[in-house]
Amino acid sequence: MSSILKINNINKIFINNNGSDKAVLQNVNFEVEENEFIVVFGPGQCGKTTLLNIIAGLEKQSSGQVFIKDKLVEKAGPDRAVVFQNIQLFPWLTALKNVEYSMKIRGFSKEEYHSEAMKYLELVGLKGFENSYPIKLSGGMKQRVGIARAYCTKPDVMLMDEPFGALDAQTRYLMQDEVLRICNTEKRTIVFITNNIEEALYLADRIVVMSDCPSTVKEVVKIDLTHPRDRTDSEFLRLRKEISAMVNRKR
Repeated sequence: MSSILKINNINKIFINNNGSDKAVLQNVNFEVEENEFIVVFGPGQCGKTTLLNIIAGLEKQSSGQVFIKDKLVEKAGPDRAVVFQNIQLFPWLTALKNVEYSMKIRGFSKEEYHSEAMKYLELVGLKGFENSYPIKLSGGMKQRVGIARAYCTKPDVMLMDEPFGALDAQTRYLMQDEVLRICNTEKRTIVFITNNIEEALYLADRIVVMSDCPSTVKEVVKIDLTHPRDRTDSEFLRLRKEISAMVNRKR
């Protein structure tokens, strides 16, 4: 299977206010196949979100290249969609109008963006809530709107930056199951950021294990566990221990 996303020798250096520099990403390399669910996992503050922003075209790398379908990424584009941890919905728009807006600005016709927005709200389990305003939605429901908004534009790659990190544990488990259900219904290539090893193992086809700063890829681990996964299964627990040890191990 061919790679839809290629990360080639990405480096990122930030310049501090005092003129000193800090290397955040160092020679990051990996590839993602079409319809693959990749989880980028590593310690907090290791540059995972910076890497996602570079893939999204929201931030420039210091050196290296990102390719989607062999096309060089130089800025944000419709071939990518991002779901952030703190989902930003327009408070004056209903759930339906929030989803429609993302399609409207990409040039979809009114007939198309209305029917597609309704379709994807139903897909994420929000049928009956399309006329609700964000203030009336729970955190999990807002994330569902965010996922519908990203899905409906039919991007080649979906980027998810710790989307369930701000949710309580029960809602987080529910949303993990929901995103797997949605992906099974309509396949997408997903790059998912987390610092939660259990979440990474529950979701991923492969896990890209990152080091601490300056962050590089320690290892890419294929997860050969069938869905739905049991968090108490012996192989799940063995992998959890093994990958945690990778992160904690010195370079």
